[in-house]
Amino acid sequence: MTFDVIVVGGSYAGLAATMQLARARRRVLVIDEGQRRNRFAQSSHGFLTQDGAAPNEIASRARAEVMAYPTVEWKQGRVEKAAGTETGFIVETAGGEAYEASRLILAMGVVDDLPDIPGLKERWGKGVFHCPYCHGYELGGGSIGVLASSPASMHHALLLPEWGKITFFLNGIFAPSEEELAQLKRRDVAIETGLIEKIEGDADVRLRDGRLFSFAGLFTATITRLSSTLAEQLGCELDQGAVGTFIKTNSIKETSVPGVFACGDAGRPAGSLALAVGDGTMAGLGVHRSLVFNEG
Repeated sequence: MTFDVIVVGGSYAGLAATMQLARARRRVLVIDEGQRRNRFAQSSHGFLTQDGAAPNEIASRARAEVMAYPTVEWKQGRVEKAAGTETGFIVETAGGEAYEASRLILAMGVVDDLPDIPGLKERWGKGVFHCPYCHGYELGGGSIGVLASSPASMHHALLLPEWGKITFFLNGIFAPSEEELAQLKRRDVAIETGLIEKIEGDADVRLRDGRLFSFAGLFTATITRLSSTLAEQLGCELDQGAVGTFIKTNSIKETSVPGVFACGDAGRPAGSLALAVGDGTMAGLGVHRSLVFNEG
């Protein structure tokens, strides 16, 4: 069966793109693996009308709204292969099912590679976070630890004093320059050079020398990677950001391959729920206009 558009990924960006296309009465197939990036978080913040809501509730409500449109179909599964055809694109799922469409939207998201610190993974989204705009306010101005994952962690350490007193754990990852040390001092950031043994309690840092630091919360900058190789299979150009790889797009979210669009965390260097929805909306509009005017 051939669709107008196949959307790979049914999280916030993919659903937002699908909404625009459904309202234009286009036949859309959404294929979703069910691995939302924020599935570990207990609440979502910073998104108008949904501040403090549970991420799964937002996603479930969004899916129900989109699926109310009769031209939308939903398949649960992982897309493993994608290729161009004479008339558009074909994708194949891990279960061997193949589907064709005139346009393709890659909204499959990214995977967060966390620092290899015992106890950190178990607290991801609960006591350990990435985005201060999403979770900083809820820490109530308490003490915050920043765990270095790369030199880009300087950005976190300099930004987070807006939300509390900061201790920056270098953990042998890098050594700040004299200029960077001066910047940290101006922001009243305490620097800790001791190596981390593990994360324990709610958000406590145990060093190898036995010292224990207790915090209201911890932040670390993950290294992200695309959750699949579909963009590479299709020949899309990629960009390497400071903390990970994403798919390069133009102003209407079209990739370097005509007819292939990308949105959400897979198609921008930084993300949040609000940004994902806006990004997906633009991708949906871009795809629809390309269908109408046969661009690409």
